Amino acid sequence: MRIDIKPLSVNAAYRGRRFKTPEYKQYEHDLMLLLPKELEIPEGKLQVHFKFGLSSKLADYDNPVKALQDIISRKYGFNDNRIYKGTTEKVDVKKGEEFIEFELSTG
Repeated sequence: MRIDIKPLSVNAAYRGRRFKTPEYKQYEHDLMLLLPKELEIPEGKLQVHFKFGLSSKLADYDNPVKALQDIISRKYGFNDNRIYKGTTEKVDVKKGEEFIEFELSTG
């Protein structure tokens, strides 16, 4: 699955003691609208593969994981503690061509 949106880093998602920033709230709102209404979530342990198209070569590959993972689990009604394995990939893209891809499967 691919969503054409700039991944939000953890640094931009929270202030202080993990209060959601306005940027996080907007990102969450946008993703809730862009993600498909339904997604089949396998039973049992899960594994996830994230691929982030990032326009900043200075961005950490794993920085956008937590915010996206929390939003996906909320949207599709599963607890992200079921994820036992994950892989994350960073791809350099031009500014304005940022994207998110993810795949959930049995772990």
